[in-house]
Amino acid sequence: MRILITNDDSISAEQLLPLVKYCRKLGEVTVAVPKHEQSAKSHGINIHHPFEVTQQTFDGDIPVYVVDSTPADCVRFAVLGLKLKFDLIISGINRGFNMGTDMLYSGTVSAVREAGILGLPAIALSTSPEYYDKALNHLDTVFDYITRHKLLEVHSLYNINIPPKSHEIKITRQGGVYFSDTFVEAEGDNMYQASGICAYQNSDDSTLDTDAVMAGYISITPITINMTDREIFEKLANN
Repeated sequence: MRILITNDDSISAEQLLPLVKYCRKLGEVTVAVPKHEQSAKSHGINIHHPFEVTQQTFDGDIPVYVVDSTPADCVRFAVLGLKLKFDLIISGINRGFNMGTDMLYSGTVSAVREAGILGLPAIALSTSPEYYDKALNHLDTVFDYITRHKLLEVHSLYNINIPPKSHEIKITRQGGVYFSDTFVEAEGDNMYQASGICAYQNSDDSTLDTDAVMAGYISITPITINMTDREIFEKLANN
């Protein structure tokens, strides 16, 4: 299996090398990651200006491309620029959950959506900041589940969140708002800074990724790049 690993936490992410070493037992690994942190950059790509790409290696022989752009551009560069072929793209492990409507902001999840646009299977992996250095311990459970249930044969794009003290795995759907912001004045004239606040409200519905993760389940959510509201489309088209 040929695997591309990317993230939005940059080449400096502490769990990048451990993830690369883990994935090496799954197949041949290539890395393409941002030079600088790209959290909450969503699906942005750079089409007007050139960007730098430098190369290094991990573990002696694993090729690593450091891309001075977004996670989506990392995927685009590896596939469209280098003309490399991949069987799976893995994005993460992100330091912070990507669930509910927060997926729309996520650079981690956007790398997976870019893979979908390019016709490639992909999974996003995220966890809470306080569990960041331990989430890797659950990857055997996650990949065993994916293999046993043939998830990548059923669908190609998944968003996975690993909570602290996680136990079972649940297949989930996108929940509501998990995090929001208020804005406070910052140093300097007319300067403001976003300040994050938790906006999660428990619906007691473990089919939602937000509720499942808050209850301690590993959440696996099938996602899509198709933004059409099919119910409304059918209603309007049949008028």
